[in-house]
Amino acid sequence: MQLGVTAMSRPGGRPANEDACGFLSRDDICFCVVADGAGGHQGGAAASKIVVSRVLTWLRDNASCEPEALRYAILAANHAVVVEQRRDAKLADMRSTVIVLAIDTQRRRAVWGHMGDSRLYAFRGGTLLRRTSDHSLAQQLIDTGYVSAEELRGSFQRARLYAALGEVDPPPPTVIEAALEVQEGDAFLLCTDGWWDSLEAGAMELVLAQASSADDWLRAMEREIIERHRPGQDNYTALAVWCTSGESG
Repeated sequence: MQLGVTAMSRPGGRPANEDACGFLSRDDICFCVVADGAGGHQGGAAASKIVVSRVLTWLRDNASCEPEALRYAILAANHAVVVEQRRDAKLADMRSTVIVLAIDTQRRRAVWGHMGDSRLYAFRGGTLLRRTSDHSLAQQLIDTGYVSAEELRGSFQRARLYAALGEVDPPPPTVIEAALEVQEGDAFLLCTDGWWDSLEAGAMELVLAQASSADDWLRAMEREIIERHRPGQDNYTALAVWCTSGESG
């Protein structure tokens, strides 16, 4: 199996971009990570970059497509953020979300983990198969039936998190317990809330049906986001993974 991977990160209608993303491959395993930072004095931008760098460095040095590896990588990133908070008082309030995906192309299996409200979407046959659940007060309200996801779309209340990187004693990250068996034609999307709050899963599916590659899919989704632009549009970042047979390249 081969993977097509592409990413983009835009400031939207904000003066600065506090999102970050990255990916690398080692020993037939591809690692992908997206982070969304928060905090004054450029703290958000610093936090997200620290998280992406530390996660990928840890996974580069400990290449594994096991749930426990992702858990340790996320906790290592949290520690790196806390260390920088203590080093620079201007960054004391910085925090970041994170979503991490690992795909073993030889064993055809995928695992992922996250903290905060940056999401992973997994698609099979052009249809949404799995999605992460946000660590947010809004998600708790949705899960208990008090409000619908559509009612909270675009609301500042949606962004109130109860878990993020940058805590001395952080809650454990959420990591899937069993790997997903990956099939040819599967597609994965990692994105920040500025992306998914502008584009519901149904719209992602419609665009996916017309796409011929990860880059094509990502750019078509961005066009949809731009068409739906709101004043003060949040930063939006996404990383797409396209799974194909080894023969097709």
